Amino acid sequence: MDVSSQIIQLIFSGLTIGSIYALIAIGFVLTYNMTGVLNFAQGEFAMLGAMIAISFFLMKVPMLLAIILSILIVACIGGIFERAAIYPARNASLPTLIIITIGVAIAFRGLGILIWGTQSRALPAFSKNDPITMLNAVILPQSLWAIGISLISFLVMFYFFNYTLIGKAVTACVVNRFAARLMGIKPEFMSFISIIISAGLGAIAGIIIAPISGASYDMGLTLGMKAFVAAVIGGLTNAPAAIIGAFLIGLLEAFTEGLWSSGYKDAISFALLLLVLFLMPNGLFSKRSGKRV
Repeated sequence: MDVSSQIIQLIFSGLTIGSIYALIAIGFVLTYNMTGVLNFAQGEFAMLGAMIAISFFLMKVPMLLAIILSILIVACIGGIFERAAIYPARNASLPTLIIITIGVAIAFRGLGILIWGTQSRALPAFSKNDPITMLNAVILPQSLWAIGISLISFLVMFYFFNYTLIGKAVTACVVNRFAARLMGIKPEFMSFISIIISAGLGAIAGIIIAPISGASYDMGLTLGMKAFVAAVIGGLTNAPAAIIGAFLIGLLEAFTEGLWSSGYKDAISFALLLLVLFLMPNGLFSKRSGKRV
């Protein structure tokens, strides 16, 4: 394979993993904007989405139905998580809320190992996975599925937040919580909705990656931390910037693994996080004019 083909291959690989990080990163941004909480259980929604979908598939449930049921179940789990853990502690200090989310993440991983064990599992590819040659690079159809589904999800989120009544209410709470309350919007309910959406996006991310690299009870930790890095790069208040940060992380990891060593890709990601926190703590793409979703 020549240099140009290798670069194209690495770009597609980076876009694939970046699209998965982006879905989870949007969940971080939504939750942080609505509740002020860094939800470190966000990555576990991806694990639950993947493992539940695999379980349904093993029970001979059709693939599409298994995926839809998995997303709905994880969204419900997200709603229960908000009502049972976040809402009762909404007036607690930020460190307390963060500790709660970490505790919930550990509980989810414990539940995962109890139900599914330590063995890695995989979901079948969404279509025939025969390699496709494109610009002299070999690309698996599942990678195209991952990128395509992520882009569709982003467009659906854009439409939801800009052209639906509930979406506009959530956005209003993000921009000015007090003014939204004066207009009759209940921020507590919007927080509930935002975490349900975040959980659903996490489930989609887990389902997408399951046919590519498999799924296990502890996959959420790594996915969640990488998505958190992407969200921080975007300033934690700007969803489009978090998406850009996620693709940047994905490309950096792909090129580090392809041109250097896979052992350094995690170090590169977290080194970038430290660099951003030291030099631009508000994120590379932050805006002074207010929050955006």
